[in-house]
Amino acid sequence: MAAAKKKSTRSSRSKSSTNSTLTVIILIGVVVFGLYYSITGRDVLDIFTPTEEPPPPVEHVSTDWWEVYFADPLNINNPDKWQNSIEARLIDKINLAQTSIYIASFELDLTRVAEALVAAKLRGVDVRWVTDDEHGLEADEEPGHGQFALLEKAGIEVRDDARSALMHNKFWIFDREWVWTGSTNITANSIYKQNNNVIVIRSTRLAEIYEREFDEMWNGQFGPRSPSTVDQQSVTINNTPVSVLFASEDGVIGRIIPYVENAQSSVRFLAFSFTDYPLAKAMIDRDAAGVDVAGVFEKVGSETDFAELRTLHCAGVPVRQDGNPSFLHHKLIIVDERIVITGSLNFSTNAETSNDENVIIVDHPEIAALYIQEFERVWRQGSDPDPARITCD
Repeated sequence: MAAAKKKSTRSSRSKSSTNSTLTVIILIGVVVFGLYYSITGRDVLDIFTPTEEPPPPVEHVSTDWWEVYFADPLNINNPDKWQNSIEARLIDKINLAQTSIYIASFELDLTRVAEALVAAKLRGVDVRWVTDDEHGLEADEEPGHGQFALLEKAGIEVRDDARSALMHNKFWIFDREWVWTGSTNITANSIYKQNNNVIVIRSTRLAEIYEREFDEMWNGQFGPRSPSTVDQQSVTINNTPVSVLFASEDGVIGRIIPYVENAQSSVRFLAFSFTDYPLAKAMIDRDAAGVDVAGVFEKVGSETDFAELRTLHCAGVPVRQDGNPSFLHHKLIIVDERIVITGSLNFSTNAETSNDENVIIVDHPEIAALYIQEFERVWRQGSDPDPARITCD
């Protein structure tokens, strides 16, 4: 009897220990699932339910005073999955604006952006837009019902350039503190199909430079009629030299060429349109001097007599044509892996002498490294010129 009783006691203790362990496991499970729900907002059962893969995030890096974004049409090419796109980042900026949003942008066909601007207007933000006449207001996809019409119905004033040359800028100024610029139009094609870039910089002094240009256009001064203030368009932000150039007034390409001429180790470029021979000649000369020069042209138009693809190729400079079935839309030069030259300006005579454009020049190796990565990605996707189509005399 004693032995049996002792065995029963051991069994009871073992059962009690097992129950305690199960209780602890269950409590841990409840805590883990609770944390999962609080962080993700997803039901616990969702863990075991197959879900559609989310789109990858838009490629970018940011600090407290600058951000860089690249459109990635091979991965994020569906406007229905916009939450990780450049469009989403722009809407974030609109939603955070407290006092003003001043916009000089060529096109608009994104309703979500228009709706965010209307919401900003309703909460008291001063919203103004300068656009191109033909490609802006007149191109509203549903006359009287398109995105610009949506803005105007909400009391947002939109002014255009009313001239044959282009108001081709793509810059935004938020709260006189943040400047958004680059090659990206506010369209589905630009963000979801083309290769493009955005750089965003926080600086009240830089914002002043862009706002001065915005005010000129707002008051009807476009193209060659605009006064040049180029001697007042350089700032230093956190030990980083930043310069801004505006076409048509600043002789932009003539001011870009010295950066190429002074390159010591490398020049990289991505070009939607490159028809300027002096810029091509500067690149050829640096290549001949031993500087590593290479670039990618948008395929459409690059084989014409006006394009400098043949000029560079026949001079022995490594050049390719892009592999994007839509467009390579960058207007980008990177010098010595530290100086980034980007903006709205194509490397052409019309862009420099007739249009309204902006170029920003930033001397910052970390920013340049991101643009080099973009260059390398576009280079890999491209192809060498076809010898049957690009012949050298």
